[in-house]
Amino acid sequence: MKISFVINLIVVLLLVSSLQFTLAFETQQEPGPPRIPQPSPEPEPIRTPDPDPVPEPFPKDTESDKIQRLTDENDKLKEQNTNLKGQISTIKNEKLRLQTEISELNEIIESLKEITMEQVRVIMDLVNKFKDILFEKIFFPIINL
Repeated sequence: MKISFVINLIVVLLLVSSLQFTLAFETQQEPGPPRIPQPSPEPEPIRTPDPDPVPEPFPKDTESDKIQRLTDENDKLKEQNTNLKGQISTIKNEKLRLQTEISELNEIIESLKEITMEQVRVIMDLVNKFKDILFEKIFFPIINL
């Protein structure tokens, strides 16, 4: 048993010493220069898609048909423009009429205010006269008795 113990102890010492030598050898090494990365290949550029051809506005028509159709559309647009101009003038006339009515109504309101204020003055005057008559003719003779 002592012999196996001694042999095990020697083996352990040898392993520890060789391990120290290996670790010391690895720590003494100088680091090498970093590797230069390889350039990555450039991606191919994305190409813009070819535009679709513009279809003809009036397929299978002759030039005279196209001109006739465009002339008709132009006439329709002119008619719509004329109608819109008439509607605009009607709206302007209506606006002027409404402005005139508003100014007339404002004048009527002002005159009614004046009439109302005059009525209030007359009523106040009548109340003052009634008060004077009441105190002078009715209460004063009763108090003096």
